Amino acid sequence: MIPKPLAFTLVCLLVAALQGCGRGDEPPRREPVRPVRYVRVAPTPAAEVRTFAGISKAAREFSLSFRVGGTIAFIGVAVGDHLQAGQSIARLDPTDYQLNLRKAEAALASAEAETRNAAANFERMRALYENRNASRNDLDAARAAYESSQASVRALHQQAALARRQLDYTRLNAPAAACAVAQVPVEVNENVTPGQAVAVIACGSQPEVKVAVPEGVIGRIQEKGGATATFDIIPDEAFAAVVTEVGVAAVGGDTTFPVTVRLETADSRIRPGMAAAVSFQLEGAAGRIFLPPAAVGEDEKGRFVFTLERLAGGFGIAHRRAVEVGPIGAAGLEIVAGLSPDELVVTAGVSRIQEGLKVKLP
Repeated sequence: MIPKPLAFTLVCLLVAALQGCGRGDEPPRREPVRPVRYVRVAPTPAAEVRTFAGISKAAREFSLSFRVGGTIAFIGVAVGDHLQAGQSIARLDPTDYQLNLRKAEAALASAEAETRNAAANFERMRALYENRNASRNDLDAARAAYESSQASVRALHQQAALARRQLDYTRLNAPAAACAVAQVPVEVNENVTPGQAVAVIACGSQPEVKVAVPEGVIGRIQEKGGATATFDIIPDEAFAAVVTEVGVAAVGGDTTFPVTVRLETADSRIRPGMAAAVSFQLEGAAGRIFLPPAAVGEDEKGRFVFTLERLAGGFGIAHRRAVEVGPIGAAGLEIVAGLSPDELVVTAGVSRIQEGLKVKLP
């Protein structure tokens, strides 16, 4: 009979031998070295092109209205008509204004007659006073009556001129040539108030395009700078343009600023309201670094990227690098600080990479 301590030892040796047989000569397992995608950091060139969507509009657009109220008696234009300077657009019923003018002219004529009578009376009174046949008070009264009638005549002249101008205001004419009618929002026999739009006209042979530019770019667009405009309706042509207006405040609570460019040449195919794209060549962008947004990670320590230290045999070691980022744009996410030109940066799978991880560089 085998003693218990010896039996226990034999069992342990047998178990160990069986485990060793199970492994045999199998080599130890190694974690595979995975390839990564990466880019080489390269600063942007001296000029950068940015493109923004916009809408074409006329160089000048006016809402024409009457300066007096009344009933529309005549409309002489329709949408799409090309206007000549001074061409009649609409007229109001002038009857009430004609009556007011006649009333003012009649009052003026009466005042002028009274002035002539007061002048004659003043001359007679002055002659009597010089011959000592009238008192000084009588002369002063005649002079006051004459001067008062003169003041009345001047006031009535102004009233008659105002009535004449109001009568003229019942006629609405085109202010300039090279204009076209865009809208006619009223009808004949419609009663309109002063300032109510009667016709909207678009003027100018050179159309404009208005775009919204983000805050990260607006500071690099200068008035009178060059631009290029393209239109969906004319896909194979580009039109040279010049910046005419640069907004100084954001519009509608957004972080975009209005910029207007004017085409240098006219084209009858381009009409107000057409979709357009405007490209700006921005100077001063040299040296800026942009990366795909997926290349930048973020955790409780801040924003970071993984740079690659190249090894022999097509391998590399990943190193975490803290970075500061700027605005995101068409070129990618701007890296303000933390990277230098020619460094290799991982662009995919950042969340699965750790400091010191060995990777394969394809």
